[in-house]
Amino acid sequence: MNLFPHARTLLSTLLILTLFSACGYQPSSKFSRSVVGEKISTSVVISVQDPENTVIIKDAVDSAIIEVFHASLTNRAEAQTHLDLSIGIPSYTPVQYNRDGYVIAYRMSITLNIIRHHNGLSKAYSASGTYDFAVVPNAVVTDQERFDAIKFSASKAILSFIAQVSAEGARANKKEEE
Repeated sequence: MNLFPHARTLLSTLLILTLFSACGYQPSSKFSRSVVGEKISTSVVISVQDPENTVIIKDAVDSAIIEVFHASLTNRAEAQTHLDLSIGIPSYTPVQYNRDGYVIAYRMSITLNIIRHHNGLSKAYSASGTYDFAVVPNAVVTDQERFDAIKFSASKAILSFIAQVSAEGARANKKEEE
């Protein structure tokens, strides 16, 4: 019985684990948490043009805070950071046509304006997200398709915001190490 192939796999795995632990890899959520803290509150400004989507955006933001920041949602009085969010007017752009010239796919674009309040300071961010979706040729976009497109593009915009905050945390961490 030859154990050499198993030993090679084991050595490769150990080498990879050693490299990751030795290089100082840290997940981006650690950097973002250093900027926003562990207790966050949110509020979304209701859009007069599109009030239904405010709830979708609020749910997407709250989900991202829990899943990506690994932070707790709390009321504003107990929060280390408060996020004020407002949504720009969602826009649809045709991105694909069939051979008869009918639109068969749209791109939903959303811009979120976010103001982060932390330790008495405020910082403004702008984050955009897009989502492409197919439709039946020569059909009207249904409310469900519209809500789903807004939800998914808002989720991408939130991920963009999280990337901005993580980069901020990484830069701050690098300055502390120097």
